[in-house]
Amino acid sequence: MIEKHLDIPTADGAMNTFVVYPEEKGPFPVVLFYMDAPGKREELHDMARRLASVGYYVVLPNLYYRRSRDFWLTERTEAKMAVMFEHMQALTNAMTVRDTQAMLDFADAQPEADAQRVGCVGYCMSGPFVMHAAANFPDRIKSIAAIHPAQMVTDQDDSPHLLGARVKCESYFGCAETDKWAPPETVATLKAALEAGGTPHRIEWYPNSEHGFVFPLRTGIYHQPSAERHWERVFDLFRRTLTPSA
Repeated sequence: MIEKHLDIPTADGAMNTFVVYPEEKGPFPVVLFYMDAPGKREELHDMARRLASVGYYVVLPNLYYRRSRDFWLTERTEAKMAVMFEHMQALTNAMTVRDTQAMLDFADAQPEADAQRVGCVGYCMSGPFVMHAAANFPDRIKSIAAIHPAQMVTDQDDSPHLLGARVKCESYFGCAETDKWAPPETVATLKAALEAGGTPHRIEWYPNSEHGFVFPLRTGIYHQPSAERHWERVFDLFRRTLTPSA
């Protein structure tokens, strides 16, 4: 495996990014990996490696680069959680659309990347970001996955559920059974919007799981059966949509 820590130039500055891909038999389809609120960290690097190991060029940026190049939630104290929420609340959907453009431009220039085949996966706060990526780059993004996504239905003009008609690619949503950030009524609103918009999609509930179930280091929350199911679903989605004939 080839790993790189590098800066991707964006309209707002240098976005420090982790890139990983197999050593042989490229170029590889591209997966844009959008982090959760606790920040870009080794736990996410390991998840990116797992994706790359089955044949993808994975790009994992620090979406907080405008405020900090190295923030990640080292412990769940009240003070550190407050800083995390400050970073999260300062990040807008419009900002991440600009970041997605920068990642696509970067991938276009990499000989190891097949940037004609691009998928996105987002966790928690990044569920909206992958929706906006698909809506704003419909000719580039072939599929998206949002795992225990948050804030998918808001009262703002840029609420993800309002993008149903603009998201043309196949979409997958893995929802935790217990999730204050995505309760059943919110998911029902999202489902209705996707159906009305004609977006090809699958929404799947994960029994006995809580928000954050995929992360191995989330003590008391990590749920291995659900985490492994999520990998099965994501691998299947990208295999079907990012193959050369897709």
